[in-house]
Amino acid sequence: MTQLVGLDVGTTGVKALALSAEGDVLARAEASYDLSTPQPGWSEQDPEDWWRAAERTLAVLGGNPTAIGLSGQMHGLVVLDERDRVLRPAILWNDQRTEAECVEIEERIGLARLIQLTGNRALTGFTAPKLLWLRRHEPDAFARIAHMLLPKDYVRLRLTGEHAIDVADASGTLLFDVAQRRWSDEMLAALELDAGWLPRSLESPEVSGETAMGVPVAAGAGDQAAAAVGVGVDRPGPVSVVLGTSGVVFAALPAFAADRQARVHAFCHAVPGAWHAMGVMLSAAASLRWLRHTLVAGSYDELLVDAEPWPPGTEGLTFLPYLTGERTPHADPHARAAFAGLTSRHDRGALVRAVLEGVAYGLRDSLELLRELGVEPHAGHVSGGGARSELWLRILASVLNLPIQRTAADEGSAYGAALLGGVAAGVFSDVHEAVATCVRLVDTVEPDPRWVDVYERGYRRFQELYPALRPLEDT
Repeated sequence: MTQLVGLDVGTTGVKALALSAEGDVLARAEASYDLSTPQPGWSEQDPEDWWRAAERTLAVLGGNPTAIGLSGQMHGLVVLDERDRVLRPAILWNDQRTEAECVEIEERIGLARLIQLTGNRALTGFTAPKLLWLRRHEPDAFARIAHMLLPKDYVRLRLTGEHAIDVADASGTLLFDVAQRRWSDEMLAALELDAGWLPRSLESPEVSGETAMGVPVAAGAGDQAAAAVGVGVDRPGPVSVVLGTSGVVFAALPAFAADRQARVHAFCHAVPGAWHAMGVMLSAAASLRWLRHTLVAGSYDELLVDAEPWPPGTEGLTFLPYLTGERTPHADPHARAAFAGLTSRHDRGALVRAVLEGVAYGLRDSLELLRELGVEPHAGHVSGGGARSELWLRILASVLNLPIQRTAADEGSAYGAALLGGVAAGVFSDVHEAVATCVRLVDTVEPDPRWVDVYERGYRRFQELYPALRPLEDT
């Protein structure tokens, strides 16, 4: 039996999925690991935890894989010595320590040239600023670097012995010429970084190596590009909307296009010869998790039941979801979350509803910027843990004023990775055939016409709060 395996190396754990050639889910497995925050704003993990979790999930899936595809959290820095030994814990995508290095990069390159080369500005989550931070703060470790990988690519190394990366994930390093789909000699020279550290870059469905058992491993993609493939966003039309730890609105583009202020990211897509643009908010479902763990008690189902009776707009209560700074549209690591408009009437359910709405408004910010690039979506294909909430999807559809569609399988990144594995193994001729064969839409949540106008007013209030509160960040 054909068994296409997708491995998603996430922030909280590895998810593994086995698919048939028709896209039916044959088996699922998941293994979690911890996140280390040794200092405020820092976020690290031990790469060996990823590998051990990958081994466990593959063992649970069982069977004989036809192919394996990889996806994972983007931007994280793994540095290895000449014997492929990990030199220090990986610095992750949500780590905020590199603000000074981001300023240095934009001064060295010039912002306009940086965006022209990489499609992006220097953000604290990206990989290149982490290398500069290591050079400045941990020179001994920096001096021993022989190889640099991203999280899923460390798992690839352990699976195949190969140092490789896909063009979609490489796009998030700030060392990649996104328009030309290759490493940027100009960026490397300007930042005085060794090109010999970099893995070879491949298109996402290319074979990157084989396991000891001869199973081909696709190059794969960063989690967002893989998730887009997994929900059927392989070409312009629908957008991918992710309600995971972070929140993403992702659009496939017919050609490379970058926002002149780089408020959204321009990356290579997992489809060869294609690009995508996406906006990323750092605390989407993470905002609801924070609320549950910090301010209110109860299961997620109980919290959502309490939120249901509150009207749209929650009687003026607005939540800014900037719990760990923000990326789109503000690119501000100092942005802070807030509840505004509290009254004595607001209870636990009101707080929950305001969080759901605040996250939806944050995603609306990204959608509006994509529209400025010419994106004209006809629907949003949703994935992530938050997509299991009917209430949240009704709110999201009404805030975006866009039909929201769910897919039969909701493990977007792992599902997309498995499809890329299928292309690598020759099960499908290309990514478009894989999507057409396997991705099935199962239901649609339409905007509620009674809510749309209310949320238009609420979104304007949401937009006014960040600039009003921004001066308080400096006090």
